[in-house]
Formats: sequence, structure tokens, C-alpha cells
Amino acid sequence: MRANQVLVMILASWSLLACASLPEVDADRTKQRASAVPHVVNASGKLPRQTTEQLLKKRWAKSTLDLKAQAALEEAATGVPLIAGNKVQLLFDGPQTMAEMMKAIAAARNHINFETYIFDQDELGEQFADLLVQKQREGVVVNVIYDSVGTLGVPQAFFDRMREGGVRLIAFNPVNPAKTRGNGWKLNNRDHRKMLIVDGKVGFTGGINISDTYAKSSPFRSGSGAGRKARAEGEEDVGWRDTHVRIEGPAVQAMQWLFIQTWIEQDAEDLRDANYFLTVPAAGDKVMRVLGSKPDGHFEIYKALLLAIQEAKKSVHITCAYFVPDDQTLQALVDAARRGVEVKLVLPSVSDSGLVFHAGRASYQPLLEAGVKIYELKLSVLHAKTVVIDGVWSTVGSTNIDRRSFQHNSEVNVIVMGDVFGQEMESAFKEDLRNSSEVTLASWKKRPLTMRLKEWMAQVWDYWL
Repeated sequence: MRANQVLVMILASWSLLACASLPEVDADRTKQRASAVPHVVNASGKLPRQTTEQLLKKRWAKSTLDLKAQAALEEAATGVPLIAGNKVQLLFDGPQTMAEMMKAIAAARNHINFETYIFDQDELGEQFADLLVQKQREGVVVNVIYDSVGTLGVPQAFFDRMREGGVRLIAFNPVNPAKTRGNGWKLNNRDHRKMLIVDGKVGFTGGINISDTYAKSSPFRSGSGAGRKARAEGEEDVGWRDTHVRIEGPAVQAMQWLFIQTWIEQDAEDLRDANYFLTVPAAGDKVMRVLGSKPDGHFEIYKALLLAIQEAKKSVHITCAYFVPDDQTLQALVDAARRGVEVKLVLPSVSDSGLVFHAGRASYQPLLEAGVKIYELKLSVLHAKTVVIDGVWSTVGSTNIDRRSFQHNSEVNVIVMGDVFGQEMESAFKEDLRNSSEVTLASWKKRPLTMRLKEWMAQVWDYWL
């Protein structure tokens, strides 16, 4: 989050009379409400219990984490079922992701629904906008939601040009009170989601925005992507390390619902007719859950993450751009490490937000003392938000581990169950570890006083970051 965006959020937060609170997440109490077998849906609807048991037995080999029990636990906490029959492809960094997204947009035949936090007017943003306008002129229905704080410095003319080309656009929760719609002025509530849905069949989500910032890949992944300059020549030219996923199958329809709900809640004009909801056939064998959270909602992503950490038996591997854990998340990580779980965090060594960076470091000491291993990524700005637990429970999305994401932002994460995708996530995590430096407890205790002061000052503001 850029400095001017952080400032706007802090100013907005001053208007709050009280701090909202996160719900208590207790695995033992949730188990009392969980069913023996989780619900699974596919293109034809909810699967019968016997079919579900056969599917889960086939897909989920015996592992340290009981995935069937974990899935039932998450469903009890979130109310969201699993979706079977999907194909999920991991995408790394901006160039590779942009190439795949533009390829999917170019192939669109009916509609494109796109939701993003940042949509810059730069070389990449202009290419993306031109492609959306072109598809609209070809008769494809194009709908765009962009966040008004994430695009704070972008000239209105940039969006007006797309609108004149026939693209329908919504500025999420306008900064200007005069432009407020029927849902009221909610400056502190932001749309941090990144979703692209093409023809209701192909979906993308993760951490990547539309900006030239993402045009440079992280150096160790510079071999993949759209051929843009990837090598970091200096600290000011470092690439960005991020993760996105490309999804095919029935789970894309769950993403579609999230997009349309946001459109409606913004009190916007009706969506133009298109084939938004199709019967999407199975495209692969991945069983997954699509979770969307929003302010004043049910904290679905927060609950799922906390339950997975609380139930971890072997490993918790987290890669996170903005890591400012609340007390309950911090305690869950500490407890996991103390019961013998391998807890490893890959966090930034450089960041686009100094306040968040130092606020996150304020939590290092209790984590290190509990046995959590902390690593800081070198040569890249870390922007990924991924977790893999016991090698079989994986999540990729837009959600950072901080109170802003959990309480004040609309976010989206996908959870993929199973060891095949889990091993892909583990491989990516190990590569990040190789390109990171470990922060030891001994070295951390020797950090200079100036750094300690920055951490203390940033921690004072952590709720508003």
C-alpha cells in the first residue's frame, strides 16, 4: 500500500469512535458444530454424502492433517462448501500473470468481470485498458470495479476513456463524499480484491494489481513471463515477488458471485445482460473453497486461516507482504511452534510501506523466542500472500495477515486441498527460502535502538495500517 493511501486510511480511521474486534476462533468449540463429512458441490449441485466420502478418500491420501475433518471444520466456521472439479495453475510475479490474463481476455467471447485495488495509468495499465475497450467493441460485455483509494493518483480521464469505449466501471467507495452512492460514505472500507473472470469459465486471483510496478519479475523468477525487463539493477529497480492463480472449473462461478454481490452493494446501475451463470463442467481434479470477506461480514478468511494454523501437525509455511498479526494470530503461531510444528515465515526485507514493515517487525521477538523461523526475502519487494500447512492445505489470495485485511477490506482467497497442489506451493516456498536471509533471535536482540524506536512508533498505529 503506497504512502498516500496509508495516510488516507489513517485519517479515515480517526473518524471511528471505537475499534472493531476480530472474532474468537476456537477449533475445539467449532468441532462441536462441524458435521462428520463436509459438503462438496460441483457443476450439478451438492454431491450425495456417499459420493463425497468416496471423492475425499480418493483425492486426499492419509496425511498429518486430516483434510476431511479440516474441511468440515472450515465449513462450520465459514458456511462455505467445497467445490470439486477444478484446475488450478500457480502463476509467479507480474509478467507471467499479466501474459496469462491478457491471453484470457483476448479469448473472451461473452463477458469480462474485473475487480482490482490498483489500476494505474502507465504502460501496463494502458495496455490492459486498451484490451478491455477492444473486447467491448467486439461485443463482449466488460465490467470493471476499481478501488478509489488504490487509484487515488490516477487521472479520472483514464477511466473516462474506458467508459467512453463502452466499458462499465465502478469506483468502489468514492473518496469524495459528494460522489457517495446509496450505501453511504465508507472511506475506511476498501476493495483489496484482485479478480478477473472471463466468460464465467476462467478466473484469476491473488496479489497482483495492474501497474508497471509488477512489470519486473523477482530476479530468481526472471526466466518466466511476458519478456519484460526482469533483472534488478539496484535497490530502486528491484522486481516484485508475487503469486496469482489461474482457475478453470465450477469454482469460477463462486468468484462470479462475489463480483456481482460487490457490484450490487455499490448501488450501481444494473449489469448488462450476459451469460454470467453457466453450468461449468469439471476442468480438473482440484477440490477447493472460494472465500470472500468484507467489512461487517463474517470474517471467513480469518477464521479459515486461524483454524488451519491451530490444527497444523507438521508445518506452517507463510509468505506474506504485510505481516502485522493481531494477538490471536500471533498466539496461534507461537502455540504451533511450541507444540513442535515447523513454523517458517518469509517476510519482506524491503517494502513499499515503511509503517507496515516496522509494525510487523515489532512481533518478531515473541515469535523467535517460541521457535518460529523468520526469513526476509532479498532483492525483491515481497507482495505475495500465501500459506501452505502440512503440505496439503494451501491458500492464495489478496489477504495480508493484518487487521486492515481482516476487518476493513473486501478480500478474496482460494483454499486448495490436497498434496499435489500443496507440493507445488512447498516448492515455491523453498525457492523463496533460498533467496532469503534468516533472522535469528541472537541477531535480532542486537538490532540498533533506532530500529527499535521505529518498531514502537509503527506498532502504535498497527490497527490503522
